[in-house]
Amino acid sequence: MGTGVAVVARAAGALVVNKLFATYAPAGGLTLLAQFQNLMALLTALPNDGVHVGVVKYLAPLRPGSPRYRLWLGAAAVLNLAALVAGGAVLAARGLPGWNAGSLAALLIGIAMLTGQTLLGAALLAAGRLRAYIGLSVLVAGLGTGAVAGALWQGWQLNSVLLAYLLAQGLTLLPALGLAARAGLLRHLRLAAPVSRAALRGLGQFLLMAVSTLLFGKAVDFVLRGYLLQTYGPSRTDLWQAVAKLSDNYTMVFAAVMSSVFYPRLAALAGQPRAARAYLRGVLGLLAPVLAVGLGLIFACRNWLLPLLFAPQLLGAREFLAPQLLGDWAKFLSWVFIFQLTARARTGPYIAVQAASAAVFAALLALALPRFGLAGAVLAHAGRYGLLLLGCGVYYYRNEE
Repeated sequence: MGTGVAVVARAAGALVVNKLFATYAPAGGLTLLAQFQNLMALLTALPNDGVHVGVVKYLAPLRPGSPRYRLWLGAAAVLNLAALVAGGAVLAARGLPGWNAGSLAALLIGIAMLTGQTLLGAALLAAGRLRAYIGLSVLVAGLGTGAVAGALWQGWQLNSVLLAYLLAQGLTLLPALGLAARAGLLRHLRLAAPVSRAALRGLGQFLLMAVSTLLFGKAVDFVLRGYLLQTYGPSRTDLWQAVAKLSDNYTMVFAAVMSSVFYPRLAALAGQPRAARAYLRGVLGLLAPVLAVGLGLIFACRNWLLPLLFAPQLLGAREFLAPQLLGDWAKFLSWVFIFQLTARARTGPYIAVQAASAAVFAALLALALPRFGLAGAVLAHAGRYGLLLLGCGVYYYRNEE
């Protein structure tokens, strides 16, 4: 129930932000929001998808404040700092169109604050401080949404609205520090403490998996969105983006539930292959029909759902919805297989799957976009995850049974 509160708060915040941009921002505003959020994800992918996943795994059995606890937390902070420096260097070298040096500095400060907050949130989650973790999730959603509403109401330029959105979320670092200190997670920490090589290696496995997600997932999405903007223009791309945003919202809910319910249980069964296989099959048997019904309801309600969640002028996005939903059904089921690679820290196979999936997606885009136009993007999405699900199923039943 607590996880549900956090998920609902994040989903509601995302829906309101999307609605605000779709209604009050100029044409292309929704796509610009998605591109900025994608940039945020690129800059925080290594900490969030790598280091913090490992932090939850390795800190959970340790007593807060103990020597080993401090070693793992210190290693996580060092890796996060290195990732932020690397991301900042790339951003400074390439720049962003329409962004000056001051705006880029504010962007990096916001990313650093948000990364610090998520590290402390991961430590709270590992320590079982669910109320504090849920409170932070609700606060992040509330502050981000409030900042967007206020900035758009004041008539700020879109770049300033996006910065306000990021910095407002970054400010949650302050209450996160207070909650972590109250929980005793920061006891005996010293800035000059030695860094454990063993801890760096342990977290490095998860960091490598996050690198593959960054290169073969978020970076691909960022490049694709930029290409669609240049090729089809802001207004037309907003139609595709509305469908992608709708997908992002229910994907966030699915990922949060799976990460908090399915992944910990699967990780606990890593040493019991037969029980893990039975659990995985049971989850697949439950999810396949439930997801089909849920996504089918979204399709059935498309004529009033799209204008409600976004804006009336984006009703034309319904032409892209069916392939997107089919691809998402296959994506969610393929994630069930991929989660076991994470739970067992199978870094090599995980990276291979991500690379192959991205390569197939690129090939499908090259074939579909010239022939079908903007609809080719969602058709390639459906083809990519259909093939991934098929490949995961064949591999699993050949090698695990």
